[in-house]
Amino acid sequence: MEDNHARGIVLAGRPYHIDPEINHGIPELITSHRVAVLTEDSVSHLGYVERPIRVVDQWMYHSRLYAAAEFVKQRDDLDLIQLNSFGCGLDAVTTDQVHEILDSGDKIYTCLKIDEVNNLGAARIRVRSLLAALRVRDMNKTVRNIRPLNQQRVIFTEEMREAGYTIIAPQMSPIHFDVIMPAIRSMGYNLVLLNNDGHDAVNVGLKYVNNDACYPSLMVVGQIMSALLSGEYDPDRTAVIMSQTGGGCRATNYVAFIRRALKKAGMEQIPVISLNTVGLEPNPGFKLTPALGIRLIYGAELGDLFMKCLYRMRPYEEVEGSANELHQKLLNEVHAFLASKHVTYGGYKRLCKKIVREFDALPIKEDLVKPRVGIVGEILVKYMPAANNYLVDLLESEGAEVMVPDFLDFFNYCFYNQIYKGDYLGQSKKAKRLNKTFIRAISILRKYPSKVLSSSVHFTPHTGIADIADMARPIVDIGNQTGEGWFLTGEMIELIHAGFDNIVCVQPFGCLPNHVVGKGVIKRIRSEHPSANIVAIDYDPGASEVNQLNRIKLMLSGAVKKLGKTAKQP
Repeated sequence: MEDNHARGIVLAGRPYHIDPEINHGIPELITSHRVAVLTEDSVSHLGYVERPIRVVDQWMYHSRLYAAAEFVKQRDDLDLIQLNSFGCGLDAVTTDQVHEILDSGDKIYTCLKIDEVNNLGAARIRVRSLLAALRVRDMNKTVRNIRPLNQQRVIFTEEMREAGYTIIAPQMSPIHFDVIMPAIRSMGYNLVLLNNDGHDAVNVGLKYVNNDACYPSLMVVGQIMSALLSGEYDPDRTAVIMSQTGGGCRATNYVAFIRRALKKAGMEQIPVISLNTVGLEPNPGFKLTPALGIRLIYGAELGDLFMKCLYRMRPYEEVEGSANELHQKLLNEVHAFLASKHVTYGGYKRLCKKIVREFDALPIKEDLVKPRVGIVGEILVKYMPAANNYLVDLLESEGAEVMVPDFLDFFNYCFYNQIYKGDYLGQSKKAKRLNKTFIRAISILRKYPSKVLSSSVHFTPHTGIADIADMARPIVDIGNQTGEGWFLTGEMIELIHAGFDNIVCVQPFGCLPNHVVGKGVIKRIRSEHPSANIVAIDYDPGASEVNQLNRIKLMLSGAVKKLGKTAKQP
């Protein structure tokens, strides 16, 4: 290229894009314009990415892609076209980051979406437009301004905390977060839980998030941006907090999505706090201390007890509204406990016992029999009513009893994965021991509530994470750890064992990991558990609510028929 003063295009795609049947001859299309074509892995070793970058670098391909983009940024004779498969949610992360790298060098970023349609008309237009723009730049002798990427994050400092910065948190599971928030506030944080988790939040999310990203990311970012744009919060005295798992799911990059949205809105001075247990992005002003950790576990367990007891008793209550009334009364007592200066184990035990016993004594129609339906799926869609179109309310209104697996089990799943990595994937022994300690601590704190649940009339105790893993192991390998991974499969088996063999598997449209371990295992589960009646429902901003409702009602009709046949048997 240098010898012939030629121009080149780095055609950056995933490894499978090298297949002519997939790339539809785009490399030949580019070379027909007398432009050389290079792959991203042929130049990635020549580029050095300025770190830290905005996103969490989750995959080796992503690392090569960013390095190739950095190399192109430094060269006048190279440009980059990124091939992106339609619906590839992971590339919602990479396309934005590559764009930012190239933009910092005044380069033109071009992305071509590739799917099964082989009509190259649009691709030809995009390629010709790029080459025409480059020729104009050459004719005008445009001088590029190559700038450092400089994506340093804004840190939440101790001074910000002492100054009373408002920390806003997006809603995810109202029945749990309503319990947990007072626990965090009691540690001196001015925390506000957002309650704007409706369709308006999704519409705002669509404006600020790459639309190939998953539905939960639109919901989360939409809540945050809707609140900040409302004018209710001072951008110079506000911070945002968001959980971060550190795994292979796009959820690991929700913090990066939020930062990009803040920059687009001109609010990049707002610090984003990552709440995690894997050491990502420490913030001096917010620390996950043992005291806070204990309160969070207490809160999550008490939320699980509320969910278990409320969903079990509410469909059968003799006096309509009595279960919700009891929940609110006990919730006030829980708030007072978690907000108190000294949170004792004895006080926690008394509350666990009181919640179970008072719900257990609630007058219900004992002779009434209803179909039992479990809900599993992606964590946000599973627990947030606004994200699943108020699925629990719908099922109960249609005459079903609902069970949703414990919220705290998801965190046990994350800890259990680190133990597996220590055994088989080279994770450090120290990390393995630490995560074993986390699981053991949670098991100890859940031992008493499980004992109380076991001695009750209407409730069943918690299931240990090792037991859930054993249920999943015959169907999927425990190495399936992206998204909900093996845990989703294990939860379905757990529900079947608990008598909830009618299951709604909720997932964001395009969440590939959960399609594999959710929808992908339904046939196998049915073969091993013939009574299983499972329906997979996709949720997305453009999903048809009528279609969702029809499929859920079809599942329920099968559940009612099966219940009638069981009742007729001697």
